[in-house]
Amino acid sequence: MKLLTVLGARPQFIKAAPVSRALSATNGVREILVHTGQHFDENMSKVFFDELDIPMPDYNLGIGGGTHGQNTGRMLEAVESVLLKEKPDYVLVYGDTDTTLAGALAAVKMHIPVAHVEAGLRSFNRKMPEEINRVLTDHISELLFAPTETAVRNLLKEGLPSARIHLVGDVMYDAALFYADRAEKKSRILKMLDLNPKQYILATVHRAENTDDTQRLKAIFRGLALVSEQMPVVIPLHPRTRRALEGIGMLDEVKRKLRIIDPVGYLDMVMLEKNARLIVTDSGGVQKEAFFYRVPCVTLRDETEWLELVELGWNHLTPPISAEAVQAGVRAAMDTEGRPGEPYGKGDSAPRIVQILVRG
Repeated sequence: MKLLTVLGARPQFIKAAPVSRALSATNGVREILVHTGQHFDENMSKVFFDELDIPMPDYNLGIGGGTHGQNTGRMLEAVESVLLKEKPDYVLVYGDTDTTLAGALAAVKMHIPVAHVEAGLRSFNRKMPEEINRVLTDHISELLFAPTETAVRNLLKEGLPSARIHLVGDVMYDAALFYADRAEKKSRILKMLDLNPKQYILATVHRAENTDDTQRLKAIFRGLALVSEQMPVVIPLHPRTRRALEGIGMLDEVKRKLRIIDPVGYLDMVMLEKNARLIVTDSGGVQKEAFFYRVPCVTLRDETEWLELVELGWNHLTPPISAEAVQAGVRAAMDTEGRPGEPYGKGDSAPRIVQILVRG
């Protein structure tokens, strides 16, 4: 069996790591990795292959840095060329990025079945590019690997056949369990930054709905500046967010008030998350990682795909309508604790996915 995996962004490298490991341990299966280049910075890409023991890509398409339309179109053409050459039995895609949609479209137009990991997530906000990507990918996929019961219900409500839907749990939980000890042994990030456990707030901001909206962007960073008067706020700054702050002339102000650092690798991020007093983010993956390490989380969005975390009380939705709203959201969530629960399975998602793929 020949399986072609299409990756391109930081969260996808993390999700793919346990699945690639399970595939490599399965007789009769060959995985071909295609990296579109959506995240092309070394600290947003190569470091993850090194740390997570993912084989280096068989193909690196070098496509990134453009608009959604430019990226998706160029990726679609380039992935199609690889498919014509490799002729895989399945194409495996992850999540909700331009890479996800391009890989799925290229495959389905060539009548190659698509398997979608993290199927069924919905924010019900069609203004988000990610929502469009995930809905379209789900509706053209042959195998839908849903991480939660909520995701399964979403797919069924949209009329997708139950035979295609498989509740497998969340592969990010597999990764969190597998790499936690490695992070403890190898990461030196707390010492490098002179941080004490539970004495700082970790923040990440990267979604277009926040970075491309000047009012929201200002509200987030001015709100975090207010929070930093009581406790340090550490931000691994995404390239998109850095450009947005530079564009409105706020970058120097932000640097004076917050602990701005470059994006970090997975193991360093795990250590920063595990030891934070609170996490503030607009990332879906970071929301879940906060829960895995039982750290309260404030999500700077109007909605979230991970409703289970809100219902359990670990995640607190805070639309960034003003600096004061951001500050209030952080204060309200500080030192809170949600209820116990296992909404993302038991950490065995990857072998379950591989078993279903092999079975066909």
